[in-house]
Amino acid sequence: MPSSPLVIAVDSSTTSTKAIIVDAAGRVLAQHRCELAMHTPQVHCYEQDPRDWWHSTDRAIAGAVAALSSADRARVSHLCATVQRQSFALVTDAGEPLRPGILWLDGRAEEQVRRLGTEEIHALSGFQPDVTPSLYKLAWLADHEPETLHRADKVVGVHGYLVHELTGRWTDSVATADSLGLMDMAANTYSDHLVALAGLQASQLAELVPAGSVIDTVRPEITQAWGLPGPVELVAACGDGQAAALGVGAIEIDEAYLNLGTALVAGVHSPQYRYADAFRTDAAGIPGQYVLEIVQNSGAYLAGWFRTELGDPRLAGRPDPQLEEAAAQVTPGCGGLVTLPYWNAVQSPHWDPTALGAVVGLAGAYGRPEMYRSVLEGLSIEMSANLASLQAATGVPLRSIRVVGGGQRSVLWRQIMTDAVGLPLTDSPQEEVSAMGAAVLAMAAAGAHPSIAAAARAMADLGTSSEPDPTTHELYRELGEIQAGLYPALRETFARQRRFAADHPMR
Repeated sequence: MPSSPLVIAVDSSTTSTKAIIVDAAGRVLAQHRCELAMHTPQVHCYEQDPRDWWHSTDRAIAGAVAALSSADRARVSHLCATVQRQSFALVTDAGEPLRPGILWLDGRAEEQVRRLGTEEIHALSGFQPDVTPSLYKLAWLADHEPETLHRADKVVGVHGYLVHELTGRWTDSVATADSLGLMDMAANTYSDHLVALAGLQASQLAELVPAGSVIDTVRPEITQAWGLPGPVELVAACGDGQAAALGVGAIEIDEAYLNLGTALVAGVHSPQYRYADAFRTDAAGIPGQYVLEIVQNSGAYLAGWFRTELGDPRLAGRPDPQLEEAAAQVTPGCGGLVTLPYWNAVQSPHWDPTALGAVVGLAGAYGRPEMYRSVLEGLSIEMSANLASLQAATGVPLRSIRVVGGGQRSVLWRQIMTDAVGLPLTDSPQEEVSAMGAAVLAMAAAGAHPSIAAAARAMADLGTSSEPDPTTHELYRELGEIQAGLYPALRETFARQRRFAADHPMR
């Protein structure tokens, strides 16, 4: 499609910002990546300088545009930036940060979750009481840094901050602002009750617009610095999880996406608002729809932790083909060894910020291959149970699962996940699927496709499928019954361990 528009799509994630330039068929013409620094000022606290969100976006886009010909630069018409969710900044009207931004994986607000979290808030916001939604971390700021919170002219997520840098407007997308946890999700607008609970005023929040709508024209001095000759329209985005669904064309309630990333995230679209213990509810990139999302905090992170701490020290946590091969030779189920994968607490299905991981059944016969395989099996069995709960809650069986993320490159883990879930997993050769989801929104706004749904179908690039082994699936179902009993049995033990750790911290 030589005369079709080109769009810039950005994925501003926790560790890096990626920019791709895409045509109407979903073909990537150029791309560039910039890394992001993360700071941990104390245990359970994770922060970033909000200015880095903009600087990395600016550099990533400039790097991608630099790879285009002059003719292709003239075809660039729209820009859309998907972002990490539940991360936010306190800023002045001019966009100057008053303190470091607090990230989604920050766990400082346990006390606020216990004090404020209710089923009423879950029903209203779509989010279970948990440390991830910004609501509880804002309440922490109201308790510990009230002057800074009150001095903030605006409280915005990453998308709202980028919109201001690009256009000068304090405007946010419904499908990115939702992750602050301050919205009446069914109504797709801010909840006065939740805003007050967070210690905020309505005037501190950005104006909301639907995902996929054009917000404004990017400031000409910015596009000119990128080397673009014409105006570029900024399109309202959705969060990176919802964008991944669009990027692989998973837009129906029986089509799931499964991201084997640092965390494990899976979800389906729903045409109406629902909430349940089995999932959290996000505003979808398709206006008026929702994404019902499973979240397991310890995903590829846990496999990497094992390789770093217990693997070959020369590899420093990088993938280890020898360990993978040895683990592949271990009998599925590891003789009953069970790993409860709650290294970073648990979201789906228990939503308990105080939960801990556990390895149960260790004996002298076990070595690194068996333990590593058990880690992968524990993650996969947990996802299988969560997907089963999701299907039970919606009443709709899954027809297909599209798998993305770095974890799918492990042949061993992908097959274990396939066998545990019991359905084929179809991959996407596209590495930057969340950015591709942003490209879907931008291309629909550019008029190259009749709707966001049509753009998602047309631009998705699907690859090969892995098939489950029925015998291994049944074995994992049996092992899953054992794994399902561990959290209830250990919940009080975890609480006691937390109290002990607080009284006797490691030095």
